[in-house]
Amino acid sequence: MCYRYVLQKEALEALAARLAAPGAVGWRSRYNLAPGASVPVVRSRIGPGGASLEIVNLRWGLLPAWTKEAATAPAPANARAESLASRPLFREAFRRRRCVVPASGFYEWRGLGGHRKPNLCRLRDGAPMCFAGLWESWRGPEAGPAVETCAIITVPPNELIRPIHDRMPAILMPEEVLCWLDPRLTDSRDLAPLLHPFAGEAMTVVPVTDRVNNTRFDDPACIEPAPAVGEEGESGQLALGI
Repeated sequence: MCYRYVLQKEALEALAARLAAPGAVGWRSRYNLAPGASVPVVRSRIGPGGASLEIVNLRWGLLPAWTKEAATAPAPANARAESLASRPLFREAFRRRRCVVPASGFYEWRGLGGHRKPNLCRLRDGAPMCFAGLWESWRGPEAGPAVETCAIITVPPNELIRPIHDRMPAILMPEEVLCWLDPRLTDSRDLAPLLHPFAGEAMTVVPVTDRVNNTRFDDPACIEPAPAVGEEGESGQLALGI
């Protein structure tokens, strides 16, 4: 699944410039984002001049509009691609409230000798990742601002991630991003083909320090390569096709 990820300021600014989407100002680099955090997403906005893109901060953990009590309702951080069109929790957001969650990389944990070791997964060329996501807006019974939340969609793993985990985020290709964000598309048959494992040869996986295990730590040290021990080679990288 995807429960921790990295978003550096430069990656968000590069994606904002590429998509001509305002709203990236003020973001500071984050190295250990976890569910419950406020995270930037790109989504469509319908205005007087038609549809445009914007970057807004949403709480990570989807809260459907029909939820009665936000404090006790489940708020999933991830949504499985295979069940988006059928599960009431995700069905309407899949049709009408899609977003892109920018990232510089994501973490997955691999069991080694009875311990779970974190690994940082990134694109080989250093480009920003675009996770396919969903967003929702919830308003409580009392007057007040709406609570806007999001979830990251997951798919089966590619050959690089498979030794570590049985799921991975749905990473959109650059040419798929605008299609995913197009509000005119509401048919799952048009959208489902965009949700697929990203090519393993275009990614890298590097073991990192255990610092990322604790969400109190959110600094560049979280992405430092782990020292070489056990199965790790001299470079500190596992034999995962990298």
